[in-house]
Amino acid sequence: MTGRLVRFDVDSITPSESAPPPERVLAGDPRFRTWAAYRTPEGMGEGTIHAGQWEATPGIWRIDYKRWEFMRILSGRCIIRGDDGSVAELGAGDVFVIEPGFKGSWEVVETMRKDYVLR
Repeated sequence: MTGRLVRFDVDSITPSESAPPPERVLAGDPRFRTWAAYRTPEGMGEGTIHAGQWEATPGIWRIDYKRWEFMRILSGRCIIRGDDGSVAELGAGDVFVIEPGFKGSWEVVETMRKDYVLR
């Protein structure tokens, strides 16, 4: 199998629109837009990789991570609170990973956009 370089051109991708399930929303009316730029082709080995950009409007919702996610915040601000009492206030330039099993809430304080890679 030959590898390839895949460039992300989010300007040429029509974003999908979604929202957290209503039963997970704790405050506000958060809305999401996702520019899905990459998905692992079939037969590329163990684990599917998804990558692109994601944007969310203000609100708070419950999170329960089942996969690894690497993120780089491009703009905006958010607060991620873990059920374990941890709190992370994040903004443009912050880079982090959330591991499977992390539970808590995600609060978007100011409309934010991030690059993401999910495994």
